[in-house]
Amino acid sequence: MAVTSLRTNIGNWQERVDLAASFRWTARLNLHEGVANHFSFAVNERGTQFLMNPNQMHFSRIKASDLIELDAENPKTAEGPNAPDPTAWSLHGAIHRHCPHARCVMHVHSMHATVLASLADSRLQPIDQNTAIFFNRFVIDEHYGGLAFEEEGERCAALLKDPKKTVMIMGNHGVMVIGKTIAETFNRLYYFERAAETYVRALQTGRPLRILSDEIAEKTAQEIEDYPDQATRHLAELKAILSDENSDYSQ
Repeated sequence: MAVTSLRTNIGNWQERVDLAASFRWTARLNLHEGVANHFSFAVNERGTQFLMNPNQMHFSRIKASDLIELDAENPKTAEGPNAPDPTAWSLHGAIHRHCPHARCVMHVHSMHATVLASLADSRLQPIDQNTAIFFNRFVIDEHYGGLAFEEEGERCAALLKDPKKTVMIMGNHGVMVIGKTIAETFNRLYYFERAAETYVRALQTGRPLRILSDEIAEKTAQEIEDYPDQATRHLAELKAILSDENSDYSQ
């Protein structure tokens, strides 16, 4: 089927393209974990209907037309062809049911975020500009109990009820990032991994950390939140690179 026909026949096409680009770049930046992990984006006003990657398709192959549409209030939608695995359904379904502000949800086991999540103290201290972005904007799930089934999904959704908390450091597990748009959420995921790497590498030196004051950390976080169009431009440039390479992500 031609791309023009797909655009006509499949809803939320631009959101599909943006999400597919996010998958491609998550793979390219090595933030993925084989055919595991999952992203979603709400497509109705209440936030309960959402797009998600098909079960166990590698992020580097996902196209806009591959994304499936699910309904957090209708478990039967998670039983169709290529439906997500039970852990993906439990986590994303619960968040889209209970957290309408979380339009986009991205969950990965990226290396440095997961190292941070494996520390007894998983707080990300503000030691530079990137780490300061997340000052007072993350929560920590301390109750990992194995694969993420229904109980974990409900617990994680409860921890993300405050719209200001946009990152969940999932103890012994990985990270979950939420946002209002796909561009915002991917940008946040990208910078959280960079921030976690900076912090982990600083800890590895064994030397005292130069921690910013609460006042400067909050000021920096707010300034970056207010910075115009940075997330949108970031994703636009990444899509342009894919297009220059004749990638099929937007098909």
